[in-house]
Amino acid sequence: MMHKPLKINIDSASSVPKYRQLVDAILLKIDAGQLQKGDKIPSLNKLCESGNMSRDTAMMALNELKTRGVLMSHPGKGYFVLNTQVEVKKRVFVLFDEMNAFKEDMYQSFIESLAPKIDVDIYFHHFNRQLFIELIEKAVGNYSHYVIMPATFEKISGTLALLPASRVIVLDRLKPELSQLFSIYQDFEQDVFEAMEKNAVLFTKYRHFIMAHPGGKEPVERVKGLERFCAKHRRTLDIIDALEPEMAISGACYLLPSDRDLVRLIKVASQKKWLLGETIGVVSFNDTMLKEVVASGISTISTDFMMMGKTLSEAINQKLNTSVRNPWRFINRGSA
Repeated sequence: MMHKPLKINIDSASSVPKYRQLVDAILLKIDAGQLQKGDKIPSLNKLCESGNMSRDTAMMALNELKTRGVLMSHPGKGYFVLNTQVEVKKRVFVLFDEMNAFKEDMYQSFIESLAPKIDVDIYFHHFNRQLFIELIEKAVGNYSHYVIMPATFEKISGTLALLPASRVIVLDRLKPELSQLFSIYQDFEQDVFEAMEKNAVLFTKYRHFIMAHPGGKEPVERVKGLERFCAKHRRTLDIIDALEPEMAISGACYLLPSDRDLVRLIKVASQKKWLLGETIGVVSFNDTMLKEVVASGISTISTDFMMMGKTLSEAINQKLNTSVRNPWRFINRGSA
């Protein structure tokens, strides 16, 4: 019989009693396959130490699991797993980089499609690597599923290795170092190339393209997708950090990830009486309701965030295990 290390995170500030947190943590380990039938549970002293709780609290949790037929005890030897067919209440840890309008749509779609009686806790790392690591470390062992949006972070496989691989869902970006984990991802380069290529007739009137790419949290793969399109159709391309009003020229097609740049260009077009879709082309990324009405509608290239939310709920409801490329959408509102 094996003795496996059992990392227990007990939140002293939680409204959930410590004994209940311990019960849930052991059940989650069993459900995730990290504790098998016959495995020995760490000693009472070790449980108290790792969970920062009293012996009475730990005993209350072990006795409940024993009463439920999950554990069995051998006098002088300790507690062992008796039954792995346990019913575990699903708790989902969601770690986003930030919240914005389109991610709010995705999250709402996820919640609406999720099976009832599943608890969801959402956190944000705001592109802070240390905060990202700390939030994951604190969540270890406390959830049935872990939804992680790693954003631009690299070399994070060691941190995610703290989590049960079968219960991790990597969201939004496909990273080679995390290829063993289930992902729901955007293929930024291919999405942009396919969206432009399948709507190439809209862009025949433009010989020059300008893309504002500030770097940072914006995926460089979008630039690569547009470069492929322009090379194939023999169009010139400028990549700029940000669009300043004096940089705007007529006759070009602009692809703008930043809403700030989008507003600047619309203001210039209004002042110069340029017609969107004729004098200049305008394509924005990440569709929102606001882009349906701004300047009579802005054409967008966007992943289907509502579908991403639904696929995420399916992964948790049905335990999907094959990574999924989320579909893109090109919405033509006449500005391209």
